[in-house]
Amino acid sequence: MYIPSWLRGLVMFVVVWGVLYSLPNFLVGESWEDFWSGMPSFLPHKRVELGLDLRGGAHLVLEVKTEEVVKSRIENGVEDVRSALRKARLGYRNLGVYEGRGVRFRWVERDEAGARAALSDLLREGLTWEEEGDEVRLLWSEEVLKDMRERALAQTMEVVRRRIDALGTREPLIQRQGEGRILVQLPGVDNPEYVKVLLGKTAKLTFHLVAEGGTGVGIRQIPGREGGIYGVERRIEVSGEHLSDASPVFEEGRPVVSFVFDGVGGRAFGRTTSKNVGRRLAVVLDGEVISAPVIREPITGGRGVISGTFSSQEAFDLALLLRAGALPAPLDVVEERTVGPSLGADSVRLGTWASGVGLLVVGVLMVLSYGIHGVFAVIALVVNLLLVVSLLSVIGATLTLPGVVGIILTVGMAVDANVLIMERIVEEVKKGMPLYQAMEWGFSRAFGTIVDANVTTLIAGMMLFAFAGGSVKGFAVTLCVGLLTSMFSSMMVTRLLMLIWLKRDPRRVLEV
Repeated sequence: MYIPSWLRGLVMFVVVWGVLYSLPNFLVGESWEDFWSGMPSFLPHKRVELGLDLRGGAHLVLEVKTEEVVKSRIENGVEDVRSALRKARLGYRNLGVYEGRGVRFRWVERDEAGARAALSDLLREGLTWEEEGDEVRLLWSEEVLKDMRERALAQTMEVVRRRIDALGTREPLIQRQGEGRILVQLPGVDNPEYVKVLLGKTAKLTFHLVAEGGTGVGIRQIPGREGGIYGVERRIEVSGEHLSDASPVFEEGRPVVSFVFDGVGGRAFGRTTSKNVGRRLAVVLDGEVISAPVIREPITGGRGVISGTFSSQEAFDLALLLRAGALPAPLDVVEERTVGPSLGADSVRLGTWASGVGLLVVGVLMVLSYGIHGVFAVIALVVNLLLVVSLLSVIGATLTLPGVVGIILTVGMAVDANVLIMERIVEEVKKGMPLYQAMEWGFSRAFGTIVDANVTTLIAGMMLFAFAGGSVKGFAVTLCVGLLTSMFSSMMVTRLLMLIWLKRDPRRVLEV
């Protein structure tokens, strides 16, 4: 039962730390919160964040149309083949898409070596060359197409994450679901329609020169935001992927969006504006011309302004979307649920009530069974709960309803450890062993059983955290944290309290 002074100090430090770091979670009411916020900055202020099922918010399942990415890449491949063959001055006919897998064209005059050389860049991307009669097919393999879809899904998840982070949503859950879906849970969000619209916008920004004739080969007809049709060149002068920043500003009293290109985009924008002074440059967002100003002078600083009939909110949203990047694939909302805060409040209230009643019943039984030693066990249980809450606050965990179940479960497991220790001590006392020696034997012999049981459960909890998803992870986190704190509280806190009690009067005995 000997505990070195440094270890006693460490145990006391951990207990005080747990109380301080858990305290912000129990401050209810503006007066208490204001009081605590006015305390020195080195004191803890973090709280356990409540999940969607406890706090309320939005639940969305988004389907990523990865096939649109494949279709777009193949259509771009058609234009790449057209450009390469024309540059090499090779005749062709019937150029187009072949069965959604690649590009086809027919020879005017066969020149395989010249065509392979002209299309070498495309062939290095993984296209295979096939011929049937006078028809040539450049096809992507299924492996390459699958890789396109996977990359599109990963990029879409990253863009969705950046957009949600820019909204300031705390503790969002964004994870893949199945082959082509993304699960998004936003605790505390009270306007899911706005979030849904914001996430659904592709925000694909491109800059095109307005065609002087308005029609012809290589000219696209694109509707304008304020009406009318613009004939623009298919060639993209600069794309939005080269934007490094965008922000809403006011220019002449009107809200506009200021943007900054990266090095590559800035040089391309400078070349385009230098060579085409006097021509109009169309700013195309999601297939719609939002403005088409005249290039009055070269813009070589890599900066520009997108103007239009924007409201302040529209300018803010556009800047946010441009900063987050364009979605590589369109999104569809296939499932939407809104969880009200009242349901979450009921869950918190009932969970707190269940924890309190459970702790009270366990405490009464422990005291009736083991007297003063039961009191020590109850104190250790309270310390255990405070340590769990403090650790969850420090690591920034999100508490869900399964997480509350995990906390309640750890209370029961902490009781098991104390019962094992107490029963060992009672057995040794009944055999006539002195109390101090019985305590030492009780702790030492129960230690192996407690560690074995907790480590086994800890491994199961770690497997749940590694392979499960959603709220099950919350259960795994609270379970693992609770196991660690219960071992500490039962083996160290209870032991220290018993030792202090016995040291004050070594003649004390245990009534059994």
